[in-house]
Amino acid sequence: MWFRSDLRVYDNPALMAARNQGTTCAIYFATPEQWREHDWSEGKISLVVAQVEALSRELAKLNIPLTVLRVERFADIPERLACWVRECSVTQVFFNYEYEINESACADAVTAMLHGESVPAWGYHDQCIIPPGQIRTRTGGVFKVFTAFKKVFLEQFPTRSRGIFNRPEMQHAKPFKGNSDALSEIPVERRWRSLWPMGENEAHDRLNRFIEHKINGYRDDRDVPSLDSTSALSPYLTLGCLSTTQCMHAAMSANYGRYQDGNPGVLTWINELIWREFYRHLMFAFPDICRYRPFKPETDLLPWSRDEALFSAWKTGQTGFPIVDAAMRQLLHLGWMHNRLRMVTAMFLTKDLFIDWRWGERYFMQMLVDGDLASNNGGWQWSASTGVDAAPYFRVFNPVRQSERFDPKGVFIRRYLPELAALDDRSIHQPSAAQARACGYPLPIVDHRLAVDSVKAHFKALSLIDDDKAMPTVNALSVMG
Repeated sequence: MWFRSDLRVYDNPALMAARNQGTTCAIYFATPEQWREHDWSEGKISLVVAQVEALSRELAKLNIPLTVLRVERFADIPERLACWVRECSVTQVFFNYEYEINESACADAVTAMLHGESVPAWGYHDQCIIPPGQIRTRTGGVFKVFTAFKKVFLEQFPTRSRGIFNRPEMQHAKPFKGNSDALSEIPVERRWRSLWPMGENEAHDRLNRFIEHKINGYRDDRDVPSLDSTSALSPYLTLGCLSTTQCMHAAMSANYGRYQDGNPGVLTWINELIWREFYRHLMFAFPDICRYRPFKPETDLLPWSRDEALFSAWKTGQTGFPIVDAAMRQLLHLGWMHNRLRMVTAMFLTKDLFIDWRWGERYFMQMLVDGDLASNNGGWQWSASTGVDAAPYFRVFNPVRQSERFDPKGVFIRRYLPELAALDDRSIHQPSAAQARACGYPLPIVDHRLAVDSVKAHFKALSLIDDDKAMPTVNALSVMG
C-alpha cells in the first residue's frame, strides 16, 4: 500500500483492496523539496509529519508495517518504490489517485516503472464522493457552473457515489518491521500540533462534535467569524485524515439519511462539500489550473498591480481596514482563516488593491495548514472574477459593510486587533483618522470607492480588445498615502 494524501485506515479504498488481496505492508514517501516547491506551509508540513506518525501507530494495531522513505522530489519516487518492491517481494501495489498535475504524473511514472517489474499497480478514487469525470453535461462536457453541477451530482449520488469502507481486519503477523525514522530528519514546528492535534481519532471526534452540536445552526452562523460555528475540518480533509465521503454520510445521518431536503444546516454544509467536489472535478478536467493560469484566459490581459508595499501591508494585516487586517492576523496566528474572511481578504487584494490573484493564492498556500490546490485556486479565481462560475467583476465586497454585517459588535476584530479594543462597536469597523492615530493603527491604504470604479473600468476594457490590439489604458488605482 502506497500512502499519499490519504493518511487514514478508515474509508481508505486502496488499503482495503490491498488487505483483501492478502498480507499487506505500507510505504510513504516524504518529499520536503517538492513540498517547498509546491508552497506547502511550515504548519502543513508539521501536521503531515504528525499524521504519518499517527498513521504508523494505527497501522501497527493492524500488524501492517509502515516504511517511511525520504526523497526530495516526486521524480525520485518511482525508482525508490521499485527497489522497495523488490526488497520486500511485493507482488502488487495499491494507491489512491491524486489529481494535481505533478502528483498524477508521479502515479503514472510509478505504474510504468512497476509494469517493467511485472508488478501491477492499482489506483482508486478516495478524494471525491463521485470520481472525477463521471458527472457530465448532456453533451458529455464538463460542468462550469456550480448550480448545474450540484443538480446532477445530487441526482447521481445514489448510483455513482461509493460506499464507506470500514477499518481493515488485523493481519495475523507483521511481514517485517516498519521504519519511520526518516520523519525525524524533517524540521517541524511543534506549536502547530497544539493548535491542530493530529490523528484519525481526533478528526473523527471533531466531525462528531460538529454534527452533534453545530450543524443545526450552520446555515445561520457559518458567516460569523467570532463564533465557533464551522467544522474547521479542512486541515483533516487536506491531509486525508478524513474523507469527504465520511463527511457526507455523517451529515446525512443527522438528517435521517436525506441530502436534498430537510435540516437547513445539514443541507448548507452538504452544499460546501459539493463545492469542494466541484473544484476537484474541474482540476481533473482542466489541469492548467495547476499552472497558475486563469480559467478565463482573457483576464491574463488585465494590468494587474505588482505593488510590493501594498502586498506587504495586506499580508501583515496593516491595510487600515479592520476586518481585513483581523483576518490576515488570524491566518498568521492559526495557519487557518474563516471561510467568509477568505473571500473578503481575497476580494480586497484583487479588487481594492488590484494585485494579481496569483500572488494571493500563493501566499495563502504558503501560510495555510489546510492548503489545498483545488479549493484554494477555486476560491481565489472566484474572488478575482477570473475563474469558472466566478463572482461577476462588478460584484465587489465593501470590507466595511462586510464587517458591520458579519461582526456587528466587533468581537472578532477585537480578538485579533487588540489596539482597537477600546473603540465603540460602530467606530471599530472604520476608525476615524484621529482614532486610528490614537490607537497606533494605520490609515486606509486605498480608497474603496475609487478602487471599485477603477477595477470595473479594467474589466470592462477587456470587452473592447481585439486579437491584434493592445489593452486600452485606464486610470491607475488611487492609493492613499
